[in-house]
Amino acid sequence: MVNMSGAEALVKALEKEGVKHIFGIPGGATLPIYDVLYDSDIRHILVRHEQAAAHAADGYARVSGRPGVCFATSGPGATNLVTGITNAYMDSVPIVAFTGQVPTSWIGKDAFQEADIVGITTPITKHNFQVQKASDIPRTVKMAFYIATSGRPGPVLVDLPKDIQIDHAEMEFDDEISLRGYKPTYEPHPIQVRRAAELLANAEKPMIIAGGGVIASNASEELIRLSEKILAPVATTLMGKGAIPEDHPLALGQLGMHGTLAANKLILEADVLLCVGMRFSDRTTGDPKKFCPDAKIIHVDIDSSEIDKNIKCYLPIVGDAKLTLHAINEALNVVLKEKRTEWMRKVKEFKAQWESSVKEGFTPPYLMKVLREILPKDAIVATEVGQNQMWAALYFKSYLPRTFVSSGGLGTMGFGFPAAIGAKVARPDRIVVDIAGDGSFMMNYPNLACAVSENIPVIIIVLNNSVLGMVAQWQRLFYGRRYSQVHLGGVPDFVKLAEAHGAQGLRAETVEEFRKAVKQAIESDVVTVIDVPISPEENVFPMIPAGKSYEDMIVEGS
Repeated sequence: MVNMSGAEALVKALEKEGVKHIFGIPGGATLPIYDVLYDSDIRHILVRHEQAAAHAADGYARVSGRPGVCFATSGPGATNLVTGITNAYMDSVPIVAFTGQVPTSWIGKDAFQEADIVGITTPITKHNFQVQKASDIPRTVKMAFYIATSGRPGPVLVDLPKDIQIDHAEMEFDDEISLRGYKPTYEPHPIQVRRAAELLANAEKPMIIAGGGVIASNASEELIRLSEKILAPVATTLMGKGAIPEDHPLALGQLGMHGTLAANKLILEADVLLCVGMRFSDRTTGDPKKFCPDAKIIHVDIDSSEIDKNIKCYLPIVGDAKLTLHAINEALNVVLKEKRTEWMRKVKEFKAQWESSVKEGFTPPYLMKVLREILPKDAIVATEVGQNQMWAALYFKSYLPRTFVSSGGLGTMGFGFPAAIGAKVARPDRIVVDIAGDGSFMMNYPNLACAVSENIPVIIIVLNNSVLGMVAQWQRLFYGRRYSQVHLGGVPDFVKLAEAHGAQGLRAETVEEFRKAVKQAIESDVVTVIDVPISPEENVFPMIPAGKSYEDMIVEGS
């Protein structure tokens, strides 16, 4: 045991957890921590808004597989983290957020910059803590990281009153931790595994849906092996993109409302669906009562609460995706692949139809194909939210896991740029690109100052249509072109905006100019914004998920 202040104990505990980077903004309630951090080898990245700190930690975690860490002061600093924490919660991303708090004697008395951040974030975290004694800090930090990264990953918040940061105490740093009542199930039940193997072996038209759980558990190798063994095509959710190389013959692309023709058509014919690490969101399934009612659904998830939550499954398996896929592979000794001949013919046919749908021209789908040709296989792409996100998801092929970063469950505009910053910090050896819309990028563009001053050379491609693109698309399709509050006025000039922040600004108005600008951005190794003016009339190719009719979409308008 060693005597030290709470702030010293916090930084030491973070160092023991292997934390190398923190994203945040200091404030009065975190000054003791930042004073200690001054002498630490941990690199702190000063963002320009706390929401960006949470998103950067999120992007960092997604591409590295390690928990991301963010700091904020009390009150508005803490509440500014809420959107980013919710985003991480919805997408099962391990981040640990630390917030300052007013001294314990002032809690509950409406002190300056006081907010009940523990109460506020209870519904959007796996767990949260408010430290009451300085000596509790080492164990609390250990618990926070364990909870965030074990089982189904997710965000954890630690609230630190200022007097606790200053107080001295004898500190004990544990190497191991065990939490009573929290024991995630990793190993799948062998009987369920055997039943799943039998169903897949005997299926005429098996299909796999890979969700974010495949990425989180690093199960891509096991997924591909199983797919190839039983000749089952693989569709992915938005969070599962990259789980199988999208140039693989059995890869169908994204499923759902904005899914590929191949994925959405073939799922209607599948007789056995193996759904791994997914939550059956409405954008994937449509009306759950109409989702593949004739298929036998095997649902694999480490979180038992997801089983039968949205879709009633035929065979549930609670367990880690990697371990479960490995077990199913081992249980499949003999498979009669000749039964799949007609099924494989349809897979090839529908994939060919989809691939041929993209025509050459200065359109977002074709530009995504051009971008894919230019970028190396291991480049990391983050997206904002809206049309830009769906164009990237549909037409930019991901070849490796942890190379596509997007806000799925919450659909957070402004996510992509700070997430790209976090991704670049985690993987400085990789090219990192944010595919953005002008409306979404403007929600967090002040972090150009962060990227430039911290020398984090990301590339931002702004598909600039001067409108809130996805909202305008729905108003165009379902509200008789009654465009209400979606026009952005054609401002700002993104080239000048980039230059004002010390970044490189480029504009591309033809396919060749786009190629040249992307190559220049890669070669220059500085923060670059590429302004790509596109037509406000461009639509994301509309597809209808299995459980929703076109009439349903017209009624709902979403």
